Amino acid sequence: MKYSLLYYCSIVLCILLVGCQGEERSPIEVRLYNQDLDAVGTANFKEQDDSVAVEIKVEGLAPGFHGIHIHEFAKCEAPDFQSAGNHFNPEGKEHGLMHPDGAHLGDLPNIEVAEDGTADVELEVQGATLMEGDKSLLREDGTSIIIHADADDGISQPAGNAGERIVCGVISIEESADKEKPTDPTESNVDEDEEDDN
Repeated sequence: MKYSLLYYCSIVLCILLVGCQGEERSPIEVRLYNQDLDAVGTANFKEQDDSVAVEIKVEGLAPGFHGIHIHEFAKCEAPDFQSAGNHFNPEGKEHGLMHPDGAHLGDLPNIEVAEDGTADVELEVQGATLMEGDKSLLREDGTSIIIHADADDGISQPAGNAGERIVCGVISIEESADKEKPTDPTESNVDEDEEDDN
């Protein structure tokens, strides 16, 4: 009886620990910075079945399509963000969502920026997770998310001719634990001005 009670207590403790780990790892909010290290938006990552959902809100970009990828290191050293390393590619595939031997796990569809320089989009990192494992965006110190100056052509090596890295955000538990949350760049400042006048 004593061993049976100890066994069930151990199971309950494991369940609680797994649940706490899940809460710590999902959702993750990441602050996005431009080459001047000004905060220009956020990326929110949430665990799903067989994928990680990403909601991106960003401002201050040139209108049109921009390549966006998950990179292998949790480093965003301006101005070129080369510290982020290559695309996140734990399976050793070729680059490109249209490549027959692709894609990198970190390859994502291009995002479209509106005429006012903002984007508010939802994407999925298929096959990735925020939990433990080789395909975890939070493995080791974490990873990073990069927005490029140009569109990704979906096939060219090694990065789809997407141009320079213009926005970077660190994907890590430590980054998400930062209590100072950025403002939503897609919210209109006009509403705030009207409230101040009233």
